[in-house]
Amino acid sequence: MADFFSKWKQGLERTRKVAFGRLATFFGATDITYETWEELESILVQADLGLETTEEIIKSLVASVDRAGLTRTDELQEALQVELVNRLLPAEPVNFDALSPAVILLVGVNGSGKTTTAAKLGKQFTDKGKTVLLAAADTFRAAAVDQLQIWGERLNLPVIAGQPNADPGSVAYDAVQAAVSRKADIVLVDTAGRLHTRFNLMEELKKVHRVVGKALPGAPHAVWLVLDATTGQNAILQARAFKDAVKVNAVILTKLDSSARGGMAFAIQKELGLPILYAGLGEKPEDLQVFNREEFVKNIFETKS
Repeated sequence: MADFFSKWKQGLERTRKVAFGRLATFFGATDITYETWEELESILVQADLGLETTEEIIKSLVASVDRAGLTRTDELQEALQVELVNRLLPAEPVNFDALSPAVILLVGVNGSGKTTTAAKLGKQFTDKGKTVLLAAADTFRAAAVDQLQIWGERLNLPVIAGQPNADPGSVAYDAVQAAVSRKADIVLVDTAGRLHTRFNLMEELKKVHRVVGKALPGAPHAVWLVLDATTGQNAILQARAFKDAVKVNAVILTKLDSSARGGMAFAIQKELGLPILYAGLGEKPEDLQVFNREEFVKNIFETKS
């Protein structure tokens, strides 16, 4: 358990020190004034929460201060933390026990960390006693197929791959059929990274989505959008496009340990209403953690605990 808490603390160090660092000196024994709200708004906007989200938070805090009769800025910290936690959807436990196999489509732009995330998820499901099959449907980037196969060998996970430049839909189809015949529990489909602004590439992703459904009616059972936390607010535009194209139902936030832009998690919730299921807090498979909103909020503040 101590290791769990330290992962969150270490993983959010850059966000805590860079984006939210000003909060450490902001909360003091000074009176709450008009300037207090202006400064807090500036801190939250610069921490990548987004203007609309920040304005809603400030409005809610002003009401809380009035109700509770708070007068000093040091009394604001707990109220802000509660407000931030409440703005993050709880990550419900993922349960695919009733499905055999469960098909999970991983989507996102180039460089977001889909391939590595697919492998890490595979390891986590395997550790829970599930049989997992990885599908290398990023056929246009040979390095992605090689990377997934290397991960597969390292973690003892079978990988279904096609020929270079093969149709990604056919690879996904073959992977689902292989999973059915082998009675695997879970198929993780690593799709090609694509710019959300490229119509033809997004149409191709829709095709993969359709083909998977032909291989197994009802599939995919989950579409998880992998977002790079270092991209900040730009991730919101990506998320909107993918959600519209392939019915994304959850987000995996990677590279939080490399980012000072963890505040964008709140903007994701505000703009898309999608839960964040996992957070990448390091390079090892075990560093992909189930998203914990309480730990996330606690560890973006400079605290002594």
